[in-house]
Amino acid sequence: MNLPALSPEWLESAETAPTLVPVVADSSLSECCEPDGWLDALANEHLFVWSDFLPPETVDALRDEVYALRDAAQLAQARIGRAGERHRDRATRGDWIHWLDGASPAQQAFMARLDEIRLQASRALIPGLFETESHFALYPPGTHYARHVDAFQAGNCRRLSLVFYLNRHWRERDGGQLAIYDNEGREIHRIQPRAGTLVLFLSQTVPHAVLPTRRWRASIASWMRIRDLSGPLASLNRF
Repeated sequence: MNLPALSPEWLESAETAPTLVPVVADSSLSECCEPDGWLDALANEHLFVWSDFLPPETVDALRDEVYALRDAAQLAQARIGRAGERHRDRATRGDWIHWLDGASPAQQAFMARLDEIRLQASRALIPGLFETESHFALYPPGTHYARHVDAFQAGNCRRLSLVFYLNRHWRERDGGQLAIYDNEGREIHRIQPRAGTLVLFLSQTVPHAVLPTRRWRASIASWMRIRDLSGPLASLNRF
């Protein structure tokens, strides 16, 4: 695998810096506790940030996995588009990915926690969520992911997006933040990709981007889906 050596580039230029509204999560919660109101926040704000989602040892094990996959050339350059239109475009998206399959205890622990979220969200907010798909995402220095939404205009079954970060000792100057936009394209939130943080947002209504990173940036991207009755095998296209 030949990872790209790209120079940093910014998604957009603006005459003035955006006004950033902090997203607050209760960092005092232990890994086994749920923050109050996360479903209400998703319903009202379409976004929630959950600190300390997994124990540190599980976070570290997942981070070790993605770098081991990098060193073993088991990551694939991510693509954009859907079905037969999928293609690689480094100017838009620079991450390298590997789909999770539950092959390790750390993956199993992560997937079990997501399944708890899926069941709660399906009962209280988004009926019919029946599966979760997840992949490691590793961004080399100098790469980014341009502004987008996670659902296509038609025929997409993704309803809830989740991003879980694996980066220890992340500093603001390292870049790589998750930027959240309103429907007019104004940046309204900027979230640091720090280890143990889970970001949840509605797939069809939240434009977002990964800003250029200045160091290796590791995460797990997940989507919770409703059933596609028109094409029950459609999810196999990702492989």
